[in-house]
Amino acid sequence: MTATEVTTSDRDNKVSLTTLTAMVVGSMIGSGVFLLPRRFGAEAGVAGALIAWTIAGAGMLMLAFVFQRLATRKPDLDAGIYAYARAGFGDYVGFNSAFGFWASACAGNTSYWVLIMATTSALFPALGAGDTVLAVICSSIGVWLFFYLIIRGVKEAAIINRIATFAKIVPILVFIVIALIAFKADVFAGNFWGGDGNYSASSLFEQAKGTMLITVFVFLGIEGASVYSRFARKREDVGRATVIGFLSVLAVFMLVTLSSYGVMTQSELAGVAQPAMASVLESVVGEWGSVFIRVGVILSVLGAYLAWTLMAAEILYIPAKAKDMPKFLAKENANGAPVPALVMAGGLVQLLLILLLFTSEALDFMLDLTAALALIPYLLAAAYALKLTLTRETYGDRRSLVPDMVISAVATIYTLFLVYAAGWDHLLLSCILYAPGALLYWKARRENNVRVFTPAEAVLCAVIVAGAVAGVIFLITGAIAI
Repeated sequence: MTATEVTTSDRDNKVSLTTLTAMVVGSMIGSGVFLLPRRFGAEAGVAGALIAWTIAGAGMLMLAFVFQRLATRKPDLDAGIYAYARAGFGDYVGFNSAFGFWASACAGNTSYWVLIMATTSALFPALGAGDTVLAVICSSIGVWLFFYLIIRGVKEAAIINRIATFAKIVPILVFIVIALIAFKADVFAGNFWGGDGNYSASSLFEQAKGTMLITVFVFLGIEGASVYSRFARKREDVGRATVIGFLSVLAVFMLVTLSSYGVMTQSELAGVAQPAMASVLESVVGEWGSVFIRVGVILSVLGAYLAWTLMAAEILYIPAKAKDMPKFLAKENANGAPVPALVMAGGLVQLLLILLLFTSEALDFMLDLTAALALIPYLLAAAYALKLTLTRETYGDRRSLVPDMVISAVATIYTLFLVYAAGWDHLLLSCILYAPGALLYWKARRENNVRVFTPAEAVLCAVIVAGAVAGVIFLITGAIAI
């Protein structure tokens, strides 16, 4: 998960296919890649991993194409991913898309602090896995320190991201090379079927299903690839850069995952501490390998945290400017920082950090929650693209109608499968975060003197609230474990 800040000079210059591809790659490779060996080791063997990456690769590529086509066919909808949901399915659905994506960004930012604390626990054991009292206190200080810097007008996110990009790419490439050199065919073969060696179709499906949320997490930011279309020197380079960049990122993710199966057994991978890449490299080259990866993780995550903090604020600020959120969220200070939106983002991260004190696997829980919250906005965007092809809107000349219909249909089916794979527990947990958003929606509608809910929207709101209540009850009774 990562975000790339674009400078003013970038906007003024058209870029080549190579540069455009690099921008797409940079927008997708983030902190999640460092966590892949353990997450896959805990769920799947080599065969299950191959199936999982095949499903994720095909589905996410279709989703990337969806965003690309929507950017081309609906250039007026430039207010973010929520605009597609609103245009396709109404104001309240669009609001929930924005609110859910914002909550996902905040949960992702929380995972960054957990990962930073877990990474530095090698030096300070009291930080544990990022979920101890000391870790939460240190993370909280970091959250509000970044808030203070941003409201004072910090605008150097592009520079920081360049440093972060270098800091993450080099360790990843070094890891892949060393892991391939140390590759043991017998260890890889022993890990092939996973678990107890059961190679039935149902077993492999369950293994692949268990990895779906982490594949979503590592590809978060895929919608950003379409943003770069306006920088292309040649229009046809946009599609090429999307495909080349996406396949390059997919290759990196697969190499990190599969090469790890040739270094350690599946049970060993499932038991290593996060960031797993550091533990795997340490098993091959010794302690310096762990230090090397950990330094890269911290630099990468700090850069990504700044960019995603700004993005989380923008997700509230932009709809507020369009009067889809309460107007107080559109307020800025003298430095141009949207202070109320930043306070809300920091506040949710703070609440989630406190929640970590009651979780058993803090990092895994926050990664899964981040991915689960992003699923509904992705599903709505794909469904809107499919709706355009079915209604023929923007397809009066019927050009690209059939290919776009296939792409959007596959993307919609894939995101529906992800909702199923996430499980009812993550869906109910998502409802707990979605439900309070109705208060913001009510306030925004009253400010604009318009009807709050249509009958259908009132039913949807009731379903979300009921899901939230059920989620709280199941948490209290232990039916949902976190």
